[in-house]
Amino acid sequence: MKRNVLISFLLVFCMIVPFCSPAGAQKSQLKKFPQACNPAVVGKNVSQHFLPDKRYIKEKNLRNFIAYPEVCAWLGALRFAEAAKDKSLLNDLVRRFDPLFTTDKSYLPGKDHVDKNMFGCLPLEIYKVTKDKRYLELGLQYADTQWQLPENPTEVQKSWAAKNYTWQTRLWIDDMFMVTIVQAQASKVTGDRKYINRAAHEMVMYLDSLQCPNGLFYHAPDVPYFWGRGNGWMAAGMTELLAALPKSNPDRARILEGYHKMMSNLKDFRNKEGLWNQLIDKSDCWTETSGSAMFTYAMIMGVKKGWLDAKEYGMIAREAWISLVSHINSNYDVEDVCVGTNKKNDLKYYYDRPRVAGDLHGQAPVLWCAYALMQ
Repeated sequence: MKRNVLISFLLVFCMIVPFCSPAGAQKSQLKKFPQACNPAVVGKNVSQHFLPDKRYIKEKNLRNFIAYPEVCAWLGALRFAEAAKDKSLLNDLVRRFDPLFTTDKSYLPGKDHVDKNMFGCLPLEIYKVTKDKRYLELGLQYADTQWQLPENPTEVQKSWAAKNYTWQTRLWIDDMFMVTIVQAQASKVTGDRKYINRAAHEMVMYLDSLQCPNGLFYHAPDVPYFWGRGNGWMAAGMTELLAALPKSNPDRARILEGYHKMMSNLKDFRNKEGLWNQLIDKSDCWTETSGSAMFTYAMIMGVKKGWLDAKEYGMIAREAWISLVSHINSNYDVEDVCVGTNKKNDLKYYYDRPRVAGDLHGQAPVLWCAYALMQ
């Protein structure tokens, strides 16, 4: 009950910020926020909360490498620090990586799975800041091996590679962030379009294979449920790809079409909070914040980049951001985050997934929203 009251208060309070003109109104929807919802404040607090939390050390008994949620949060904190021009935070986040070249080197992920290879986006982002070639070389190893067949590949892996797709293809919608983020980063820092071109080629295949008439995506071809965070990965992946993809790329129009189709339908699936549910099309399901934050990020960037109508989607993104902030507790943990979820052809499985606070699946996209709002 308290949360509903807080959400209502924030929505009303944040909507009464005066606008100077119709054009200014559209622009300021994503610029003027009260202190409670100020992306500079939220981003700083969530980043500082992440900084000392070396999850890859804490979870030593669970896994022996840095998992993708931590990479996503780390990337978000780095980009936030860059957008905020916070050199102190930026330096601290870079120093956090230093032991991975020495004492913590054993925690570097392998290069044998789509969820592991995406790690490369992190050193590539640090290279943009430091120009230290150690980061470039490490990041490109992950980007390159995503397309280089491993030793003793399976027939399925060889089949994908023969069609110029990554051998790590599995047709889970999560893949379209894991692949695009590292390939887009590699293209940005090297100027080599082979990286972005092959990611775009892969994305078109996923769009053609998985997007449904309602613009959403099943978790996988054999799992016919519109899982929130899974769709969030797809939304964020298209966003990252479009932001880096040259207008001359022949696949750009198809990807933009898929993005528009998804965004147009997502606006009609919002719940009373202006967010989205664990199962997007199920009104009796619970509000899930990680997927909601990913959709919000995709819409913020769409408005900022001119892919979406600013008047319509600026307000949707504004309301979603305000509601997301209400799900951040006093410890700067994002609440109502679905735990890590494998695919399963069982509707009850998705309804019953535990929801937790502070999971990096949720911390990460909130940071993405914060830096996107500050651009």
